[in-house]
Amino acid sequence: MSDDQPDRPHRPGWAPRDPTVPTPPTDPPKRSRRKRSRPVRFLRAVTGTFLLAVLLGAGAFAAGYLLVEIPPANAAATAQSNVYLYRDGTPLARDGEVNRENVRLAQVPLTVRHAVLAAEDRDFRSARAVDPKAMVRAAWNTLTGKGRQSGSTLTQQYVKNYYLGQEQTVTRKVKEFFIAIKLNREKSKDQIFEGYLNTSYFGRNAYGIQAAARAYYGKDATDLDTAEGAYLASLLKAPNAYDVATHPENRAKALARWHYVLDGMVKERWLSPAGRAAATFPTPQTARPATGLSGQRGYLVQAVEDYLTDTGVIDEKTLAGGGFRITTTLEKEKQDAFVAAVDEQVMSRLDPAQNPTDRYVRVGGAAIDPASGRVLALYGGIDYTKQYVNNATRRDYQVGSTFKPFVLTAALQHASLTQHGEPITPNTYYDGTDKRPVQGWTGAFYAPANEDDASYGDITVRTATDSSVNAVYAQMAVDVGPARVKETAVALGLPARTPDLNSSPSIALGPATASVLDMAEAYATLANHGRHGTYTLVEQVTKDGEVIDLPASESRQAVSREAADGTTAVLRSVVESGTGTAALAAGRPAAGKTGTAEDDKAAWFAGYTPELATVVTMMGQDPETGEQKPLYGALGLPRINGGGPPAEIWAQFTRDALAGTEPRDFDLQPGAGAEAWLDPFEPPQQELPAEGDEETRGGQEADPDAGAVQEDSTQGDTAQAGPERPRRPGEDAMQPVVPQPAPQQPLPQPVPQPRQ
Repeated sequence: MSDDQPDRPHRPGWAPRDPTVPTPPTDPPKRSRRKRSRPVRFLRAVTGTFLLAVLLGAGAFAAGYLLVEIPPANAAATAQSNVYLYRDGTPLARDGEVNRENVRLAQVPLTVRHAVLAAEDRDFRSARAVDPKAMVRAAWNTLTGKGRQSGSTLTQQYVKNYYLGQEQTVTRKVKEFFIAIKLNREKSKDQIFEGYLNTSYFGRNAYGIQAAARAYYGKDATDLDTAEGAYLASLLKAPNAYDVATHPENRAKALARWHYVLDGMVKERWLSPAGRAAATFPTPQTARPATGLSGQRGYLVQAVEDYLTDTGVIDEKTLAGGGFRITTTLEKEKQDAFVAAVDEQVMSRLDPAQNPTDRYVRVGGAAIDPASGRVLALYGGIDYTKQYVNNATRRDYQVGSTFKPFVLTAALQHASLTQHGEPITPNTYYDGTDKRPVQGWTGAFYAPANEDDASYGDITVRTATDSSVNAVYAQMAVDVGPARVKETAVALGLPARTPDLNSSPSIALGPATASVLDMAEAYATLANHGRHGTYTLVEQVTKDGEVIDLPASESRQAVSREAADGTTAVLRSVVESGTGTAALAAGRPAAGKTGTAEDDKAAWFAGYTPELATVVTMMGQDPETGEQKPLYGALGLPRINGGGPPAEIWAQFTRDALAGTEPRDFDLQPGAGAEAWLDPFEPPQQELPAEGDEETRGGQEADPDAGAVQEDSTQGDTAQAGPERPRRPGEDAMQPVVPQPAPQQPLPQPVPQPRQ
């Protein structure tokens, strides 16, 4: 049989195979096709997933748009009152009815409308109702710790104000999103803008631009000028914080926001550069609160509201919407005792008709339970309807020498050394010479004056505290380190943002402008042996029967017990024999410190017993201009210092607030070197020697050879020791101190002590 294959017809489109050409292998092409298919399959999967996501998103959007209806006006549009109660449940106050009066958009000047847009949404006229990019950016900034931010357009803000609420939830944001889109289709831009202007909260219980114009400038919205409109627009971001009448310490922030609004108007060509240059800040008028908040009630309500909004318990606008039942930590008996003490020690002694300086007198006070951190009483001013600024919470007056205990606490906490390498204790000697330049400071030259330009020579820290010697404490601040002093003050309770709390030697003299409540919190930490519990003004908050969560009550050891108790031991001496002896009228063991602001514009007394920490200040302020004024001549006195009326108020309040309870002594555990020191110029009281005992008196031995009294290693009760006094003027600090040999000889007169 022949091997030749018979001829076969070829399939159409096929060519006969050349037997001389080898057949290529089939496997490599298969592998190549597999490699090419992987990215294709991945691309198809991604595309499919994307399309599915788009379809699902479109479906969700359609469902949301169809399901979410524009609701009726929310509770804020018909707001209720909030009810405030004392800790025992007795009524404290009820805030007034909501102040609202709607106006047409045409009644609002064009420049005022532009100011609002410059502050809140410059693209309102051209942009869509929602801005997804801004919402995502705001959410990301919030999640990454850059602060809570809003990505809402003006339309979304109107929806939140009028139809929804201020709560920060995903559900609310979703509803806001769809309602804004629907509203943008159903209403014109002018209608939405008019609604926004009439529902926005401007502070002072004012809803809408008309109520705000009346509350801040006593005029109708139609009469507002550009500068006034820019200020009202500034308030929309933080109504309470930017009210310069309520919080004068925030004036710089309010001005910055006002400038931002005007600059935005220029940028958008809504205001000419010449008009911008001519604008001056329009200081608003004093607020006129509802009569239901007269007396102390308004101050207490304001302090409670600040606490709730500052701690994030309730948003400011939600709180203004009302309907909350708020039980405070304030105790009515102690609150009444505070008012009575101020009235008796100060208000009853004022005579503005005969003494013009009496017009300037303001008083602020706060009392805290050191163990729990509860604020038990506040004194905000003579009457909330007459004097709007809360003197208990304002942060614009220097605290003066009441800051010095924080320097001593820092020294004891960090076991600091003097420039000569000696441990700083209450018994360490410092040079108290007036205007002595501080040593070891690399900054600008600093040589503080003592009050009344008094010089003391070498004195102990204890004596320097009793007499509030600036030269000693400025040097001690350098020895400890101003940054450590600031750190300690913040740990004790002062806010880190306290104005003028700077890391320089001057920090020891108290240029910081902490509030009375801030200082009471810090002193309460000292009273609580260095354990700090953040203060609270609120016991419980409910709405419609539902309890709202409050910040957890936490405490921590801010400084060691030895450091806190060592400071307390020194501050007891201030009350017993220093500048604060008026506090002895409380009839209880007490520790405290006096203080005077620069130019005597404020006088302070900060003190505590084991059960109660209280701070009182008198401030000078012109009732018309708000300018801080010296208190020289007030109450008919040449000067007002912390050891005068403030300490007298403190003593009466403390005595009455703790009436009916047994006095408690301090349980102190000061560190080494903090024990009381017997000054050689002021020997302790001595008993007459017993018969046959000619050489020993009161635990001390007479050395006939030396002719001087030498102290025994074990000293008597510190309560028997007389008050310390400065060394004699001109005495050489390097020479040993020789005790007085004979008590009959007259002692040198001490250098006059400064008034504090």
